[in-house]
Amino acid sequence: QVQLVESGGGLVQAGGSLRLSCAASGRTFSGINMGWFRQAPGKEREFVALISWNSISLYYADSAKGRFIISRDNAKNTVYLQMNSLKPEDTAVYYCAATNGWSGRASDYRSWGQGTQVTVSS
Repeated sequence: QVQLVESGGGLVQAGGSLRLSCAASGRTFSGINMGWFRQAPGKEREFVALISWNSISLYYADSAKGRFIISRDNAKNTVYLQMNSLKPEDTAVYYCAATNGWSGRASDYRSWGQGTQVTVSS
């Protein structure tokens, strides 16, 4: 089991940027795929982005394409989500999660962080 801790959330104006980090500990981080999800109040948790263990494959939700960039540094056991051109509708709690699979389904992820709040003001 891998333990995950997110950081980097905060309050930003529309059009601004934030970079989220997710630090992992426990089992081997470099061998697992990592994803980012988000959950807004009153809404279901939704997939944002996924990166393979070797950073070769990337997968983005339509809402993230062209604005968000997922990356990882296996030497630092950390995965990142660079978020640019933020919109008020991006406001949510953002979670990182670990999976051995390759999908945007939350049920396929075994380990989750506690989340970090991102608020985008208009």
